[in-house]
Amino acid sequence: MRPSFLVLSPICVFLGFSTSLAARSHVSPILFFLVLTGAVFAHISVNMLNEYFDFKSGLDFKTEKTAFSGGSGALPGNPEMANAVLIIGLLSLMVTAIIGVYLILERGIQILPVGIAGVVLIITYTQWLNRFPFPCLIAPGLGFGILMVLGTHMILTGGNSHLPWLVSLVPFFLINNLLLLNQYPDVKADASVGRNTFPIAYGLDKSTVVYTIFFVAAYLSILVAIAKGYIPGQSIIAVIPAVFSLYALSGARKYASRIGDYPRYLGANVAAAVSTPLLLGVSIING
Repeated sequence: MRPSFLVLSPICVFLGFSTSLAARSHVSPILFFLVLTGAVFAHISVNMLNEYFDFKSGLDFKTEKTAFSGGSGALPGNPEMANAVLIIGLLSLMVTAIIGVYLILERGIQILPVGIAGVVLIITYTQWLNRFPFPCLIAPGLGFGILMVLGTHMILTGGNSHLPWLVSLVPFFLINNLLLLNQYPDVKADASVGRNTFPIAYGLDKSTVVYTIFFVAAYLSILVAIAKGYIPGQSIIAVIPAVFSLYALSGARKYASRIGDYPRYLGANVAAAVSTPLLLGVSIING
């Protein structure tokens, strides 16, 4: 399940929760609990299905494991658990779908497109999207950033506005970068099993350019939102984790495919993706 990574889902839900409070909406604790539960089980499903299919494709036997890339390495040592991992992944997806159906009945059909998009991403990510560089590049940020933040806001408020769309760009860009940099050490292994991620298709130099663009776009989104008055001035605190992204970028430029040998850079990338939306949500609530 990669429990240490599951924190990302509650943080994205929290960001959507913060925009709901900013909209002066009364937030139902029950709806919030259901949204949070559905998001976490969706994340578990992605992780478990990815684990299963990476084992079945043989990828798990080719990647070098780090704290942040290369998979967990659990199934190669316990191959008899493969079917259990698949079943847990599918059951987790079922839990998410059941919660989603209830929320649609409770809040209306307008959240159906968000739910369908989320389920499609879960089902297709490992087996299909990883074979196409651009869909693979933006799928993580679309799922965790835009869909979770926007979906949370729509469910908790019963409506929509510019604010959740704008702030969702922050996790969209940073979470895309989170997965992008983690692909650097696995380029050869991924290519050997038919994947065609952005680093495979276009090389690490261009991938680092994209990482830079996404990094700048994430923090520029915060500054624009402050300048336009969508979020309070104190949200400038959410720009502080940019130092983590800069540090990760320096590692990408210096070590390229060998960045996995220096996990502090991958760790800094994770720190940026986690702390930035968390600080942004806190600042919006306190503003």
